[in-house]
Amino acid sequence: MKQSLRNFKDSYLFYSFKRDKIAMVSLAILLILMVVSFSAPLLAPYDPYDSGTIDILNSELPPAWMHGGSDAFLLGTDQQGRDLLSTMMYGMRLSVLIGLGAVVLQAFIGITVGLFAGYLGGRLDNFLMRMADIQLSFATMMVAILISAIFQTVFGTSRYNDMAVPLLVVIIGIAEWPQYARTVRASVLGEKGKEYVEAARVVGLSRLRIMFRHILPNTMSSVLVISTVQVANAIMSEAALSFLGLGMPVNRPSLGSLINAGFEYIFSGAWWITLFPGLFLVILVLVINLLGDWLRDVLNPKLYKG
Repeated sequence: MKQSLRNFKDSYLFYSFKRDKIAMVSLAILLILMVVSFSAPLLAPYDPYDSGTIDILNSELPPAWMHGGSDAFLLGTDQQGRDLLSTMMYGMRLSVLIGLGAVVLQAFIGITVGLFAGYLGGRLDNFLMRMADIQLSFATMMVAILISAIFQTVFGTSRYNDMAVPLLVVIIGIAEWPQYARTVRASVLGEKGKEYVEAARVVGLSRLRIMFRHILPNTMSSVLVISTVQVANAIMSEAALSFLGLGMPVNRPSLGSLINAGFEYIFSGAWWITLFPGLFLVILVLVINLLGDWLRDVLNPKLYKG
């Protein structure tokens, strides 16, 4: 363990990280947001899922520093009387979980497709890549909206609300897998002609073993870079679907559903219901993208200008 830590401290990755102030600040902000969101049951002043702590008479209270605000609700309340700060903490946790789950699913599908297409080639490669091209010809949100709307129509809104989290993971994951497939395929095409792959073939290793034990680890740098960007994209996709009413229901708050719930009140003066969740969402996506840009530059020496 100590040797691994020492090796990491001596690595080029850690050296580059220490020299990049934007990456350091972004990581610090991201860690704070993650700790706050995943510790919501411990840190949040109120539980937005506990109806006993919610009073409709407290609805649309402004932030504590404004006239009419209450010290009990630092960022004010929403239209249901829930403490906005607590609801955002719980909502951010849900948005992040959906984003991470969707990225795991799309990475699994995309990496598998990219490995088989790149290594086996031929008709299988043509078929899989045409499938990816067809998928990419449609906007991600169009695919997600279509699948979500079909499910709500077939099974009903109440059933959709009960299964909203796993469904959003599947919907967003299915909509984004071609990004991984094309990236991994390109990496595999560059690796499969190298000497270590030829040596593995000579000693009689199976195709699956060569693909997953030898080629895949050498494509992980590109997968890691795209994953950081895809987490941010997945979180934004969830927020967009929730804003359109096809994502998380109002009684199970995410950042997107909070923005959607407060949007109709923004012109009546209750601007904080939409503004604060929107700011949280922008900050979260921004720091993830900044870390992704730094990681891309470090893992691709041709782009790094340190």
